[in-house]
Amino acid sequence: MLYSKGMKYAILADIHANLTAFQVVLDDIIWRGGAEEIWCLGDIVGYGPDPHGCIELLRRHNHVCVAGNHDWAAIGKMDTSDFNPEAAAAARWTAGKLTPEDISYLESLPLTIEKPYFTLVHGSPRDPMWEYLFYADVAEQNLAHFKSRYCIVGHSHVPSLFECEKESCLAKKLLPDEEVVLGEKRLFINPGGVGQPRDGDPRASYALYDSDAGMITLHRVSYDIKATQARMAEHGLPGRLIDRLAYGF
Repeated sequence: MLYSKGMKYAILADIHANLTAFQVVLDDIIWRGGAEEIWCLGDIVGYGPDPHGCIELLRRHNHVCVAGNHDWAAIGKMDTSDFNPEAAAAARWTAGKLTPEDISYLESLPLTIEKPYFTLVHGSPRDPMWEYLFYADVAEQNLAHFKSRYCIVGHSHVPSLFECEKESCLAKKLLPDEEVVLGEKRLFINPGGVGQPRDGDPRASYALYDSDAGMITLHRVSYDIKATQARMAEHGLPGRLIDRLAYGF
């Protein structure tokens, strides 16, 4: 369990079997004072070289986690025919690296988790597995699909915010160290990707929620990208997946 003096929660998405990035993020959380609990938004595995290590490390800490599409693909709960060839190849490789305990854990993950004021999903409330929240109109269409004031999502690997009033939402990219003050407006918040960022910044991305302050803050952390790339190459994972880590895309 990560120690915390206050009521703070670490919000992580899309670890994607990148153990080096995941460990650096956990170290950064501790450096910033710790967290009461980890809220994981799915895709613990897929793409990266250490699926078992990431599941094992996450389970050492107090956490809740929803299922992501790559989590399901790795255990045969989702057909990979809709995946691109590199993602499908990585899913097949991942499946062979999971222990029976890993499989049981991934099978147990729910699609949605409700917390006070928050709904946690991987993709969207309307389609937790597949829908991406990239645009304001898609966010608007999802407002009727959850009851809480705030919804936290992953899947896109892009740190972002959708601020909504009535049935209208405004999209915004979240910047490093940016603070989101939680008020009366309904929000969709994406903390970005820990293990495979896609916003042009290769640093691992995550957020901290301070319930006492009523604030969520985005953080970026540098990690040894070449170490992860070397591990991926060692295991024969697709070259495009290896290369993209350096560009954050």
